[in-house]
Amino acid sequence: MRSIIRLATAVALGLPIAGFAAETNDYVHTPLVEYGEREIDFKMGTLRLKDEAVRESAASLGFGYGVTQWWFTEAYLKFESGTGVSSHYDAFEWENLFQLTEHNQYPVDIGFLTEIEIPRERREEGYELAIGPLFQGDAGPIRWNANLLFERVLRGRSDTPRVTELSYQLQAKYPLSDDFEVGAQAFGDLGQWNHFDPSNEQVHRVGPAIFGKLKLGGRETIRYNAAWLFSASPAAPKSGFRLQAEYEF
Repeated sequence: MRSIIRLATAVALGLPIAGFAAETNDYVHTPLVEYGEREIDFKMGTLRLKDEAVRESAASLGFGYGVTQWWFTEAYLKFESGTGVSSHYDAFEWENLFQLTEHNQYPVDIGFLTEIEIPRERREEGYELAIGPLFQGDAGPIRWNANLLFERVLRGRSDTPRVTELSYQLQAKYPLSDDFEVGAQAFGDLGQWNHFDPSNEQVHRVGPAIFGKLKLGGRETIRYNAAWLFSASPAAPKSGFRLQAEYEF
């Protein structure tokens, strides 16, 4: 397992990619792949900014497929809206998850994520790339997840310096029944991966979350999770809500 951890870390630090702020409809990635599974995935989120009567919202709709026992791929169409701005198409995203260890073979399950986002205004905004390791483990009845994403914008006409930034995702959940769990989620942006922003400029959000599933028979299941996130740093939005629902078949 140590060799796998070193490999994932080396790739993450070595590739010249991965840097943009956490998105409105962020969600926590998990490192496990279900071979042959197909899913229709809907995500949405809304943020209320501090000291401004402004609310930003985003949503995405995607289709994913477990190609092998270790590779899951998914494509999304992303939309956004804001105060005084109607909802509109924003970007296309292609996401690939690679499971690096067998489930429960080691104390920690490990995966690796790659994402490419192609904005509608890609000539101006550039392409957004992200990679990073995904970790999952159990502490008694509590299942936890911890992810690091190295992010970068490539190309584009902006004069803003291109740097590789680091963000994180954290999650913990406790089962109340076979089909329902409670817990918490946290998202954060630390700034440049090798030179963090001052603490008052970092973006940290945290809040309670719920997780559930509805079995429809056979392989058909609806899974959902939602969180109410609050500011945990001066630069973070005042509050936000995020929801993910998946139809698996």
